Amino acid sequence: MSEHITRLIPEDNHPDHRLKLDNIRRAMDLIDPVFLNSPQYDCEPLSEAVGCQLQIKVETANPIRSFKGRGATFLIHERRMRGEIEGRSLVGASAGNWGQALAYACRSHRLALVLYASTAANPLKVERMRGFGAEVRLEGDDFDAAKQAAEAFAAESGGMMLADGLDPEASEGACTMALELMSARTPPDCIVVPLGNGAMLTGIARWAKAANPGIQIIGVQATGADAMEKSWRTGTLAFPPAVSTIADGIGVRVPIAEAVADLQGLVDDVHLVEDAALIEAMRLFHGKAGLVAEPSGAAGLAAILSRPEVFRGRRVATILCGGNLTGEQMRTWLG
Repeated sequence: MSEHITRLIPEDNHPDHRLKLDNIRRAMDLIDPVFLNSPQYDCEPLSEAVGCQLQIKVETANPIRSFKGRGATFLIHERRMRGEIEGRSLVGASAGNWGQALAYACRSHRLALVLYASTAANPLKVERMRGFGAEVRLEGDDFDAAKQAAEAFAAESGGMMLADGLDPEASEGACTMALELMSARTPPDCIVVPLGNGAMLTGIARWAKAANPGIQIIGVQATGADAMEKSWRTGTLAFPPAVSTIADGIGVRVPIAEAVADLQGLVDDVHLVEDAALIEAMRLFHGKAGLVAEPSGAAGLAAILSRPEVFRGRRVATILCGGNLTGEQMRTWLG
């Protein structure tokens, strides 16, 4: 990718948006380089299988096997530069990938971190969060219950809560994926993005829509975890009583109001996919591209498989945003 292309900042059609284009461009110089310029290419076997010209961006070839390192390293850098971290404990909550990213970023800056995860969290992700140096506390039956425990601890201890989807720097870091995609020789005319707390979808939509207002941006949630989809579609925060999906990375029960607002005017649609489609997409990634995707990481491809008429014949990009599977999960889902 040529230097002059990556330094361009497109005209801003949403100048009052929480995410700033100049911050996104600056993030390219500040994010740990191990997370930048991830592989992106047209995958012919997958294109033939799904009936569109499919470009995949592989965000798993890094130390945490997910895209979250972009936002976490930018967030920690910015908070340190503003003098907001010194003397405060750092606290986060995660289904696993955001926690790994925060732990990696904090270790790089020699900062202590307390992470909360649910008692049902992926054991591989929990192990890696601890491996990167975080203190991990398991509380609650799902991610949002663990997040509530983390918020309570931060309030009691005077700690700083680092929240994916709430902190704009996390989304601005994720935006850099769109900067890379839109700098390709032939950019996509549609990008399909998994939707959890909203940092990745908002980030990608923010830059991509500025670079090409006509591009279509589609988010993807699991049918058993559709709080963000309902909130975005109705404009009113939706709180389903439970989450039921294998896609732990996008299994959000309590939407973030700021993230829902960030999506307005940037996202064209949000598709819901069944768990069976997620498994089919994971197997396609493995069989056709030789790539390991966790359920959340395969959500974009699952949406393309579920509604082929929407994407047929188009140039479509999607993000393989996470690949953390336990051995048992690989045996069960990938055969």
